[in-house]
Amino acid sequence: MPPGAVVDATGLILGRAASVVAKRLLNGENIVVVNAELSVVIGERSMVLETYRADRARGSKRTGPHFPRYPDRIFRRTVRGMLPHLKSRGKAALDRLQVHIGVPPEFEGRGRETIEVARLRPALRRPVTLGEISRFLGARV
Repeated sequence: MPPGAVVDATGLILGRAASVVAKRLLNGENIVVVNAELSVVIGERSMVLETYRADRARGSKRTGPHFPRYPDRIFRRTVRGMLPHLKSRGKAALDRLQVHIGVPPEFEGRGRETIEVARLRPALRRPVTLGEISRFLGARV
Protein backbone atom coordinates (compact mmCIF):
# COMPACT_ATOMS: atom_id res chain seq x y z
CA MET A 1 0.00 0.00 0.00
CA PRO A 2 1.54 3.33 -0.97
CA PRO A 3 1.40 5.70 1.99
CA GLY A 4 -0.91 8.63 1.47
CA ALA A 5 -1.75 11.42 3.88
CA VAL A 6 -0.03 11.30 7.27
CA VAL A 7 -2.41 12.59 9.96
CA ASP A 8 -1.06 13.55 13.38
CA ALA A 9 -3.70 12.66 15.99
CA THR A 10 -2.13 14.75 18.76
CA GLY A 11 -4.89 16.70 20.50
CA LEU A 12 -7.66 15.51 18.18
CA ILE A 13 -11.04 14.41 19.52
CA LEU A 14 -11.30 10.69 18.76
CA GLY A 15 -14.83 10.52 17.34
CA ARG A 16 -14.56 13.61 15.19
CA ALA A 17 -11.18 12.60 13.79
CA ALA A 18 -12.41 9.06 13.11
CA SER A 19 -15.44 10.29 11.17
CA VAL A 20 -13.31 12.51 8.91
CA VAL A 21 -10.79 9.68 8.38
CA ALA A 22 -13.60 7.23 7.57
CA LYS A 23 -15.07 9.58 4.96
CA ARG A 24 -11.67 10.07 3.32
CA LEU A 25 -11.05 6.31 3.29
CA LEU A 26 -14.37 5.74 1.52
CA ASN A 27 -13.27 8.30 -1.07
CA GLY A 28 -10.25 6.12 -1.89
CA GLU A 29 -7.43 7.82 0.07
CA ASN A 30 -4.66 5.97 1.86
CA ILE A 31 -4.28 7.39 5.37
CA VAL A 32 -1.61 6.87 8.01
CA VAL A 33 -2.45 8.06 11.54
CA VAL A 34 0.48 8.69 13.90
CA ASN A 35 0.51 9.50 17.64
CA ALA A 36 -2.81 7.69 18.19
CA GLU A 37 -2.15 7.54 21.95
CA LEU A 38 -2.31 11.35 22.14
CA SER A 39 -5.84 11.67 20.73
CA VAL A 40 -8.45 12.51 23.36
CA VAL A 41 -11.93 11.47 24.44
CA ILE A 42 -13.95 14.29 25.95
CA GLY A 43 -16.36 13.88 28.82
CA GLU A 44 -16.20 13.31 32.54
CA ARG A 45 -13.11 11.20 33.30
CA SER A 46 -14.87 8.57 35.43
CA MET A 47 -17.66 8.15 32.85
CA VAL A 48 -15.21 7.74 29.97
CA LEU A 49 -13.09 5.17 31.81
CA GLU A 50 -16.16 3.24 32.97
CA THR A 51 -17.55 3.13 29.42
CA TYR A 52 -14.32 1.69 28.01
CA ARG A 53 -14.03 -0.78 30.92
CA ALA A 54 -17.60 -1.98 30.29
CA ASP A 55 -16.91 -2.38 26.55
CA ARG A 56 -13.79 -4.41 27.29
CA ALA A 57 -15.63 -6.64 29.81
CA ARG A 58 -18.62 -7.36 27.53
CA GLY A 59 -18.89 -10.84 26.06
CA SER A 60 -16.49 -13.71 26.62
CA LYS A 61 -12.89 -14.40 25.68
CA ARG A 62 -13.91 -17.16 23.29
CA THR A 63 -16.89 -15.72 21.48
CA GLY A 64 -16.42 -11.94 21.79
CA PRO A 65 -17.14 -9.19 21.07
CA HIS A 66 -13.43 -8.49 21.35
CA PHE A 67 -12.64 -4.90 22.29
CA PRO A 68 -9.03 -3.67 21.94
CA ARG A 69 -6.77 -2.46 24.70
CA TYR A 70 -4.05 -0.59 22.82
CA PRO A 71 -4.58 2.99 21.55
CA ASP A 72 -3.80 2.28 17.90
CA ARG A 73 -6.31 -0.55 17.87
CA ILE A 74 -8.96 1.51 19.70
CA PHE A 75 -8.55 4.26 17.06
CA ARG A 76 -8.82 1.69 14.26
CA ARG A 77 -11.91 0.13 15.87
CA THR A 78 -13.54 3.56 16.15
CA VAL A 79 -12.94 4.22 12.44
CA ARG A 80 -14.22 0.72 11.63
CA GLY A 81 -17.47 1.54 13.41
CA MET A 82 -18.01 4.40 10.97
CA LEU A 83 -17.45 2.26 7.87
CA PRO A 84 -19.66 -0.41 6.29
CA HIS A 85 -16.94 -2.91 7.29
CA LEU A 86 -18.98 -6.00 6.43
CA LYS A 87 -19.29 -4.93 2.78
CA SER A 88 -16.49 -5.10 0.25
CA ARG A 89 -16.04 -1.33 -0.12
CA GLY A 90 -15.82 -0.93 3.66
CA LYS A 91 -13.24 -3.72 3.93
CA ALA A 92 -11.20 -2.15 1.15
CA ALA A 93 -11.41 1.24 2.88
CA LEU A 94 -10.25 -0.23 6.21
CA ASP A 95 -7.31 -1.88 4.43
CA ARG A 96 -6.17 1.59 3.35
CA LEU A 97 -5.81 2.72 7.00
CA GLN A 98 -2.65 2.44 9.10
CA VAL A 99 -2.61 3.57 12.73
CA HIS A 100 0.58 3.84 14.80
CA ILE A 101 1.56 4.55 18.38
CA GLY A 102 4.14 7.34 18.19
CA VAL A 103 5.84 8.15 14.89
CA PRO A 104 7.56 5.24 13.07
CA PRO A 105 10.96 6.00 11.49
CA GLU A 106 9.60 5.80 7.92
CA PHE A 107 7.24 8.73 8.62
CA GLU A 108 9.70 10.79 10.66
CA GLY A 109 10.67 13.31 7.97
CA ARG A 110 7.33 13.57 6.17
CA GLY A 111 4.99 16.49 6.60
CA ARG A 112 2.04 15.75 8.84
CA GLU A 113 -1.41 17.25 8.60
CA THR A 114 -4.06 17.72 11.23
CA ILE A 115 -7.85 17.73 11.08
CA GLU A 116 -9.05 21.19 12.10
CA VAL A 117 -12.69 20.24 12.78
CA ALA A 118 -11.48 17.62 15.27
CA ARG A 119 -9.08 19.94 17.12
CA LEU A 120 -9.61 20.03 20.90
CA ARG A 121 -10.83 23.36 22.22
CA PRO A 122 -9.71 24.66 25.62
CA ALA A 123 -11.90 23.37 28.45
CA LEU A 124 -12.03 23.53 32.22
CA ARG A 125 -11.39 19.83 32.75
CA ARG A 126 -8.45 17.93 31.35
CA PRO A 127 -9.51 15.44 28.64
CA VAL A 128 -8.68 11.73 28.79
CA THR A 129 -6.11 10.57 26.22
CA LEU A 130 -6.24 7.17 24.53
CA GLY A 131 -2.91 6.37 26.20
CA GLU A 132 -4.49 6.85 29.64
CA ILE A 133 -7.49 4.73 28.66
CA SER A 134 -5.16 1.97 27.42
CA ARG A 135 -3.16 1.96 30.64
CA PHE A 136 -6.45 1.81 32.58
CA LEU A 137 -7.49 -1.23 30.51
CA GLY A 138 -4.19 -2.95 31.30
CA ALA A 139 -2.08 -2.26 28.22
CA ARG A 140 1.64 -1.68 28.66
CA VAL A 141 2.01 1.50 26.64
